[in-house]
Amino acid sequence: MAELKVVLGIGNPGKEYEGTRHNIGFAVVDALAQRYGVTVSNKKWDALYGEALIPEAGVKLLLVKPQTYVNLSGKTLQAIMTFYKLPPESCMIVVDDLNLKFGDLRMREQGSAGGHNGLRDIERLIGKNYPRLRIGIGSPKGNQVNYVLGKFSPEEQADLTKLITKATDACETWFKEGCDPAMRFNGPLNPPPPKPRKLKKPPESEEKNDVEEADESEGDF
Repeated sequence: MAELKVVLGIGNPGKEYEGTRHNIGFAVVDALAQRYGVTVSNKKWDALYGEALIPEAGVKLLLVKPQTYVNLSGKTLQAIMTFYKLPPESCMIVVDDLNLKFGDLRMREQGSAGGHNGLRDIERLIGKNYPRLRIGIGSPKGNQVNYVLGKFSPEEQADLTKLITKATDACETWFKEGCDPAMRFNGPLNPPPPKPRKLKKPPESEEKNDVEEADESEGDF
């Protein structure tokens, strides 16, 4: 029997919120759905959801986009966990994070809400022991609400597809292999190149030392 895994993206419903920073969790869910040839259009648990069977991993995947708005994201997750009698570790939450630089990923098996209202609501209803993938959207220079509900900048758009693909790969690795292997995707989208290693001065050859010793000996006569 296939093991059920849930990937729930946090975001706001409605066309006016499509493509906003706060909805990057929805974007990852949509990317997973496209990868497995399913649609996230079924309605239940105050959410849109789709199902994909992944035989090679022995997994049935439930892709979920709550329609409760960000601040009540826990309502949908709690309903799904109750319906399927799922433990928290079977549910991956994908969420935007203001505290990470744009493009940074941070997957953890558990942790705090970190100031995110969606995670705070989930924590209130089911506790802290659930895996989450935080996607860095950067810090605002002005109003925080306007920033998270705004579109990505042209500079960010250039890397957005790459970022969503990397986050999708991280989620896929999680439900196929587990959290530890998936954590290898943690870190910046474009890591800086490694610093060049300083070359050590090679030791003088024994042959040169022998010559020098011979010269010194000859000088003694």
